[in-house]
Parts: sequence; structure tokens; C-alpha cells
Amino acid sequence: MTFVQLIDCKTSRIDEMNRLMDSWVEQTKGKRTATHNVIGKDRHDASHFVEIVEFPSFEVAMRNSSLPETDRIFREMVAICDEMPTFTDLDVVRDEWLYKASVRNLFGLFAGKGNMPTWDQTVAENYHDHDPANEQGAIGLDAMRREVEMWRSGFDFVFTIEDQISDGDRVCTRWTWNGTHKGDFMGIPASGKQVTMTGTTIHRCREDGKVVEGWWQYDRLGLMDQLGVLDQLEV
Repeated sequence: MTFVQLIDCKTSRIDEMNRLMDSWVEQTKGKRTATHNVIGKDRHDASHFVEIVEFPSFEVAMRNSSLPETDRIFREMVAICDEMPTFTDLDVVRDEWLYKASVRNLFGLFAGKGNMPTWDQTVAENYHDHDPANEQGAIGLDAMRREVEMWRSGFDFVFTIEDQISDGDRVCTRWTWNGTHKGDFMGIPASGKQVTMTGTTIHRCREDGKVVEGWWQYDRLGLMDQLGVLDQLEV
């Protein structure tokens, strides 16, 4: 279970604190077990700082705490704090990333399934979609809606999210798409066929969580094959 430690301290010597943290990172290179570290400053009290340190588990965190470098850095940190720092130990019981949630909502909006937030709540007005099948791309929320309607008019479909990886403002999603060919799609009349397609999409989000850009790679040729288009070309 992921473990997070919150270190709450007050200091007017933040530059020294930063140098101390840099020193600890250098001294524990190859030995420290923390996977993520964030320091935040209280907007209402410039001397109040909270450090958030993430570890794979509590046991791994304890190995980090037992390092002699960690003990030495802690004693030096206490010396530059205005009062004794406090520690809060947390077992993570839910890990929800805003950007990943926004992208999952976007895939739900594409299919029009379930109780989803609105397009305006999920997608930025200046959204830019990069689709290898569309040389111009879709720029703007209205253009994106028209692109989605083209797919919906041809298929009744759902997305299954297989994997999601978040890094900075980017979310990479590996997905499977399953649909029923119910209507005309790019000149191909409805066939009633059950079709499937796999792909990977990278989305970029802005600070408020809205999705602003997307890059698609998917098996369009495989879809055309399932719809019988390639057989017609061979004839």
C-alpha cells in the first residue's frame, strides 16, 4: 500500500531549507526510497511549509528513515525551523489524479454512456485534436463535437480503458473500442457487424483539469477490414 508522509514546519530560512533538501538528495543518491517529493508554501503564512513525501509502502519508508543521512538532515532541519516539525503518516486508500479522471470522463463523453460531466466541464474551448485520419485535425470544442457525432452516427460504441499513465500535464491511455455498425460511416452503409479496435491516445490537460489537446494512434486499417472494405478493394 502506498504510504505518504506529511512534514509540517515553520521557518523563515527557506533558502537554507532548500539547500538542505538538495544536500539530502545528493547524499542519498542510490539509497533513498522516496518516489515523489513536493514542498508547498502556505499562501496565508509565508513561513509555513508542508513537505509531502511518497513511498511505495510504510516498510520502504522506514528503510529511508533509517539511513544515517536522513537522521543527520533531520537534525539540521530542526535547527533552522522556528518550532519542532510535525509528522503525519498516511496509508493511501484512494489515489485519484485530476488529469486521469478528466481523460476518463472524455472517453465516456465520446461514447455518450453513463452519467458524465458536460463537454464544457471537461474539454477546453480551444481543444486541438490530432487524428492521423484527419489531416487538418479538429480545432475547437464545436469541431470536436462534430467529429464525435460522425462516429456516433455510424456506431453504437464504448471504450474500455486498459491502462493509463500520467506524467506532468500529459495522460497516456491505452484503450479498446467495441462497436456495432448501425449507420453510414464514411460512405460505408450500416452492416450490423460487431467490430473492435485498439489504440493509444495522449492527452494534454491544463491546470484546472480540462483537456486541451489529444494525439491519437489506432488500428483504423483493422476496423476497415472488419467492415469488409478491404475485401471490396481486392475485388
